[in-house]
Amino acid sequence: MLAQILIGLIGALHMYFLLLEMFLWDKPLGLKAFGNTPEKATLTKVLAQNQGLYNGFLAAGLFWALTLQDGFFVQVATFFLGCVLVAGIFGAITASRKILYIQAMPALIALIVLYAAR
Repeated sequence: MLAQILIGLIGALHMYFLLLEMFLWDKPLGLKAFGNTPEKATLTKVLAQNQGLYNGFLAAGLFWALTLQDGFFVQVATFFLGCVLVAGIFGAITASRKILYIQAMPALIALIVLYAAR
């Protein structure tokens, strides 16, 4: 149950990332969240929208996992949490260290809880 709650929260977090990156990138909330200037946001808007779409795919996969039976649930949740974890580590290395704490750590904790519950 705790694993399912964590997976749902991580899915919701990635839907929030989708919203920020696809629709609010050049708006005040998006500028503040990513520390961008309006000029930089204008230049990178299409890239951010693409990134947001990928975050939406991660969220969709996590939500899909929640609809599956036990065996398939664990397999699909593991795959998508692993994708979130790898993306978070890569983002922390290449973009901002805070991504490690915002994206990678929650995925790692959810994976640990998922397998501890088995």
